[in-house]
Amino acid sequence: MNLNITNLTKIYGEQTVLDKLCLNLKDVHSLVIIGPSGGGKSTLLRILGGLEPPEGGSIKIDNEAVPVEEKELRNYRKGVGVVFQAFNLFPHLSAIENITLPLIKVHKLSEKNARERAVALLEKFQLEEHIHKKPSQLSGGQQQRVAIIRAMALDAKFLLLDEPTSALDPALTSEVLDTIIALRQEKKDLILITHEMGFAKNVADYIIFVDQGKVLEHGFPGDILVNPQTDELRAFLGKTLKY
Repeated sequence: MNLNITNLTKIYGEQTVLDKLCLNLKDVHSLVIIGPSGGGKSTLLRILGGLEPPEGGSIKIDNEAVPVEEKELRNYRKGVGVVFQAFNLFPHLSAIENITLPLIKVHKLSEKNARERAVALLEKFQLEEHIHKKPSQLSGGQQQRVAIIRAMALDAKFLLLDEPTSALDPALTSEVLDTIIALRQEKKDLILITHEMGFAKNVADYIIFVDQGKVLEHGFPGDILVNPQTDELRAFLGKTLKY
């Protein structure tokens, strides 16, 4: 994945959340965004996913511009898989129904093709025995893995994951980590936010530190997490480092 962001600006009321943020990356498959709460991470992810437009600036992903008009954004969103920290599964639907519903309703696949795609992914990630269970019958880790599979099933160009392990205890976090590592090994393009630095170290090809609406530092995991260059990142890592 090639990512080029130029002067990206987002304002809510009187607050500038993204302040002419710039970034230029090439050949990154797994990008992890770290930073303090309120620094602009989730807003950046939402704009990358086409969930809301910026006030200014531009984004290109693999040399294609992310649109800003709502009509174009609707089509753009179909090619992006988004996984939220709260899972967002439909409670009244089974695991497989949660996966097939958007394939049938939004992407217009036949029920047969949608089911085949869903079953193949559930089997691949060892969830076939839970295929007919509803979310309340699944552990938190299993629910998050179903949410990731739902995003993958869309055949998305890339996946966005917003704090995919924040609602999980350490034992369940490992399930999700294994799933994301498997995606990384397949060279699936991922952009994810996490506060878990051990998790970031394990899944990232590259890390950016976002604070005060800007990218204050970026680098490879072995560099940026071990030898931070800014006071802001040193302070952040001092509070959050978990291995």
